[in-house]
Amino acid sequence: MQKITILIHCKDQKGIIAAVTTFIAKVEGNIIYIDQHVDVEQNVFFMRLECEFANYSSSIDAIKKEFQETIATDFNMSWDLYNQEQKPKMALFVSKYDHCLFDILGRYSADELNVEIPVIISNHNDLRSIAERFDIPFHCVPFTKDNKEEGEAKQIELLNRYHINFIVLARYMQIITPKLISLYENKIINIHHSFLPAFPGAKPYHSAFKRGVKIIGATSHYVTEELDEGPIIEQDIARVSHIHSVEDFIMKGRDLERIVLARAIKLHAERKTMVYSNKTVVFS
Repeated sequence: MQKITILIHCKDQKGIIAAVTTFIAKVEGNIIYIDQHVDVEQNVFFMRLECEFANYSSSIDAIKKEFQETIATDFNMSWDLYNQEQKPKMALFVSKYDHCLFDILGRYSADELNVEIPVIISNHNDLRSIAERFDIPFHCVPFTKDNKEEGEAKQIELLNRYHINFIVLARYMQIITPKLISLYENKIINIHHSFLPAFPGAKPYHSAFKRGVKIIGATSHYVTEELDEGPIIEQDIARVSHIHSVEDFIMKGRDLERIVLARAIKLHAERKTMVYSNKTVVFS
């Protein structure tokens, strides 16, 4: 079976679902999943479909062309069509923390993530041995306030060389440049503590511990130029109390970071997220 995923959003109006499903039937496709959502306040319609074609002679390019010329044009849609057999290529950006990197590579080796990982890019050499253990090319690109332009140029060159579709910041401890963000709009995923920015700085767990918080968490989001303000993909929490030490906070926090980042990667790779107005629609 040839399988495709279609993501659609446009102004909410009558007849969208009927037109799309009729089109799929016309091109001899079978819908195996369909979901939709309407943002009533903004009057925006969202839909995700998974379709399969028994006839391999059905050209995806021809289907895309006909869909654009008829359905998409009629409803003024923004839309994307993906071949499910083509795994997106994901680059990992890391620094010195290894917990998220190990978790992602473990899941990748176990075929839990529908991605390819052609390259790992870091501003330090500390994690090179991990990349080598998983037989993934590792490139150290020094990145400081004094060499940002050079570092950015090298990062972009590597991303182009490996034909990267999206980027995951697996505890990469540098601010992504506006140029790179514009090249990968809504395609750079970051992980951070959900109690930021209430507890900013290098030691948020220590600050939270001193305040006696009862909940800690992690948030995965798309990167925008506004630091830690991008559209949220996934979140989770863990309860803590006075009996926990700051080391317990850190351990629980890192567990959450692993889980939440892995979920976000899966959702993005499986084309289940749609971004609008600095928010996301996340399909199940």
